[in-house]
Amino acid sequence: MDIYKLDEKKLQITDLRQGVKNLNRVNVFVDGEFSFSLDVAQAVDFKLKVGTRLSEERLEELKSASEFGKIYQRTLEWVLMRPRSIGETRDYLQRKLREVSSGTASRRPVFTGGARLRSRQQPPKDPLEASLELSNKIVSCLCEKGYLNDERFAEWYVENRFTNKGISKKRLKMELMKKGISSEIIEKVLDVRNDEEEILKMIARKRTKYNDEKLIQYLCRQGFDYQLVQNLVQTYEKD
Repeated sequence: MDIYKLDEKKLQITDLRQGVKNLNRVNVFVDGEFSFSLDVAQAVDFKLKVGTRLSEERLEELKSASEFGKIYQRTLEWVLMRPRSIGETRDYLQRKLREVSSGTASRRPVFTGGARLRSRQQPPKDPLEASLELSNKIVSCLCEKGYLNDERFAEWYVENRFTNKGISKKRLKMELMKKGISSEIIEKVLDVRNDEEEILKMIARKRTKYNDEKLIQYLCRQGFDYQLVQNLVQTYEKD
């Protein structure tokens, strides 16, 4: 394409249509062609209307907002399914952004109303850097709105993890660390679980399956202290 013909683009919003599959999104047409979509709240915030003229920079900003809105909505729905940690959410976003990148990289159309001209003047942003920036922005927004809170997540996790079956503090600590929870928060929330009570739950469930020696070995493998396990196993029948 002759690059000089790009200057003939008016970069004007010529139509705004409600999304077909998602009624909460607005499809934006620029110079008679579909360009991007935004959720209704974004469209209102940006005060978009038919006839609005756009600079190349403004159009790129709106397209970035479009990508943010779509990924943000998916992430919000995922977070609302059950409490999530910030670390879990970052991992989720990395997976989703990789899927989007690998699934659309070869088919995604290149906007010719200025992006190609500007790419001659400055190198495009590194994809990994762009993904990290988008991920950080989404996580920050979810934290600000109260959808993500590591301490609240850790409290929920500890209170609900194997409440009937029993679980050691050591194992809980390891699981929370894998989910990106800080040591300070972990120590704070583990007070609600008592290893002695957890051991007794597990003895009650496994007593008929193991003899004393194997039961002690089993409980120690679950992360409980050997001396505490031995004492409770030996006194369980008497109690």
